[in-house]
Amino acid sequence: MTDKPDTPLLDTIASPADMKRLSDTELVQLAGELRAETISAVSETGGHLGAGLGVVELTVALHALFDAPKDKIIWDVSHQSYPHKILTGRRERIRTLRQRGGLSGFTKRSESPYDPFGAAHSSTSISAALGFAVARDLGGNCPEGLGDAIAVIGDGAMSAGMAFEAMNNAGHLGKRLIVILNDNDMSIAPPVGAFSNYLSRLYAEEPFQEFKAAAKGAVSLMPPFLQEGAKRAKEMIKGMAVGGTLFEELGFSYVGPIDGHDMQQLLNVLRTVKARATGPIIIHTITKKGKGYAPAEARDDKGHATAKFDVITGKQHKAPSNAPSYTGVFGDTLIELAASDDKICAVTAAMPSGTGLDLMAERYPSRCFDVSIAEQHGVTFCAALAAGGMKPFCAIYSTFLQRGYDQVVHDVALQNLPVRFAVDRAGLVGADGATHAGSYDVAYLANLPNFVVMAAADEAELKHMVATAAGYNDGPIAFRFPRGEGVGVEMPSVGEALEIGKGRVVREGKRVALLSFGTRLGEAEKAAEMLAAKGIEPTVADARFAKPLDRDMILKLAQEHEVLITLEEGAVGGFGSHVAQLLADEGAFDAGLKFRSMVLPDWFIDQGSPAEMYEEAGLQAEDIVAKVLGVLGVAQIADKRA
Repeated sequence: MTDKPDTPLLDTIASPADMKRLSDTELVQLAGELRAETISAVSETGGHLGAGLGVVELTVALHALFDAPKDKIIWDVSHQSYPHKILTGRRERIRTLRQRGGLSGFTKRSESPYDPFGAAHSSTSISAALGFAVARDLGGNCPEGLGDAIAVIGDGAMSAGMAFEAMNNAGHLGKRLIVILNDNDMSIAPPVGAFSNYLSRLYAEEPFQEFKAAAKGAVSLMPPFLQEGAKRAKEMIKGMAVGGTLFEELGFSYVGPIDGHDMQQLLNVLRTVKARATGPIIIHTITKKGKGYAPAEARDDKGHATAKFDVITGKQHKAPSNAPSYTGVFGDTLIELAASDDKICAVTAAMPSGTGLDLMAERYPSRCFDVSIAEQHGVTFCAALAAGGMKPFCAIYSTFLQRGYDQVVHDVALQNLPVRFAVDRAGLVGADGATHAGSYDVAYLANLPNFVVMAAADEAELKHMVATAAGYNDGPIAFRFPRGEGVGVEMPSVGEALEIGKGRVVREGKRVALLSFGTRLGEAEKAAEMLAAKGIEPTVADARFAKPLDRDMILKLAQEHEVLITLEEGAVGGFGSHVAQLLADEGAFDAGLKFRSMVLPDWFIDQGSPAEMYEEAGLQAEDIVAKVLGVLGVAQIADKRA
């Protein structure tokens, strides 16, 4: 770890109120110290670095000029909120970021009144800001009061339909609302699509340079509608590109583009907007993701996410990998299959590297599509690809697939189209916490007619499931897999199609059957070893399928064992519930079967290491052992003897 930076001015800031006394020059100094503190903190914790570095000046300017928490500053996604947290009374805890019991990596209402709206999913900020603005004008109240509503949204997040739905509504209502478009020409990966190209044209135009020079110190040349008599400035901005045209047609006054790292420009524009704006306004700022830290600026993702690192060199402290990642296995297997089947194609929603499709994009660019942050569109796009005779793989994280659920139901399942859903980040995900946990996909997919739902117990099983999905054409099929490394099993040379709806018994025993769905199989096997040491030899089975269930295997387990316990990395209503329904329908409980279902608890589990989160969830080997002993009555007997 490195020494903490020297931050004499930042050391005097306990809350944004302390910034009101600073001169513009001192605010520039404060921004430099804030950037250094952010880099230092993230070097110790890991986390999302590049986005925060890109908005340091904007964060300082907003908190210096507006009156949070009465004024609601809403950070879209909120990857970029670390500098905001440092300035809003959380500096002493900033080195607990993303750790158990520490600060969230995103804005969180329960953490601070300066976080008026929680985030982590993209493109919600304008809707939320409009809600606050309307609440203000209708006489609503909250403990901190209701003042201005300011949404800070990136160009990547602006590609999502929800952002335009909100702008359309805001333009219609005409409420005073400030939207700051933080345009860094980056999402997690470089942005794609027509809207990104539109923004690129805006700041490629020559008038941007004219405005940059004019705005530096000449308040008289501020944007058109804000300066009485500034006709020349008005004409300059009005003629700026296809410029504000799109935004103005949506009912927003448009200002920009301006340099988001030039503190004087920011302060001048924000002061004028605060003083004069009456309706919705969008301020278009140009920033650089990773700004001010060379190793981040040099990375392809601009330092979007990082492990702990050395501040001087930027070298990340990553533990050596002992097994391939599940995401890597998916990506590699898909390429192998695509080589021999030209109908296989793939779709991701702004996560090519996160879903392993960057490899597919390099090898087969005409068959790999990044639809930007648009899960709804991505799912329906895949549905039509399937209807058109292609074999689309829709690779979306479990937590983000929720955003396209209506399309999964209406456009895929209802039409029985063979879309292959690669559901990454299934289960608990560690430091990103509850917002990114893949807790619900089994429940929300397995209840749909026509769906096949699989879960890989290890990386070899995942390879087989990718092959199974590729060869399945009778309807939609999904396979889920977790974040991180596999368990280190021997990998098959090729994936082989599994028989649909057939599980496997991996350990024969008696009295107790442990039926696992997904990667808790390893913990079930550990639990079996621990129970064997106590004289109990359980059967361990891998369900493989939540839908269709392996009826024969499950009913045999129920018939031949006294206790049947299901295990899964998902919420109630998933695999265990389907098994219970089957057992009830077949009268298995009438014969006295003792059944238990181990699922994620009915609360949101905050960030921590995966082991800590699964410990809280009660899904570790020790928890399985305790459950077995409790059902058998062994624990009670031991307690009585004690």
